[in-house]
Amino acid sequence: MKTITYLLGICLMAFVIVNCKNSTNPEVKTIEVETASTKEKDPNATYAKAEFTVDGMTCAIGCAATIEKKIAKMEGVTYAKVDFDKRLAMVEYDEAKVNPTSLENTVTSVADIYKVSDMKTVDDFSGQKSEAKKTACKADCKKDCCKAEKKMACAADCKKECCAKKA
Repeated sequence: MKTITYLLGICLMAFVIVNCKNSTNPEVKTIEVETASTKEKDPNATYAKAEFTVDGMTCAIGCAATIEKKIAKMEGVTYAKVDFDKRLAMVEYDEAKVNPTSLENTVTSVADIYKVSDMKTVDDFSGQKSEAKKTACKADCKKDCCKAEKKMACAADCKKECCAKKA
């Protein structure tokens, strides 16, 4: 009986000694997530902008961010943004390296549930406002953009008072 007690005591002490030496501290890593991926442009390349709808996304972090990263990693893509709420992807790419079909294939290769529709080439992304779409300045505005000598041209379908006078 004494032998068993001694053996159990030695095993317990060995377990405690070995267990105490292997204590590790957890490593904390910080991961930075970008919402829109942007790369430098080649001045000799011809760039196009495309917008398309991505169906099948169920969350902003898992789905939209993953699709955005995959598109951004494509060679020739300079800008990629996927808006989960609008189910809209906006991509600027080098026409020599990327085409709409390759964009669609990249999205559908992420997962079978993602479907691309309404692929179109645009001049400006729908989420970004161009200077011509801004509201008219008030008469007492003192900003440079509103002064007569620096006013921008009116759009053809503009119905604002300042543009109606020119027609």
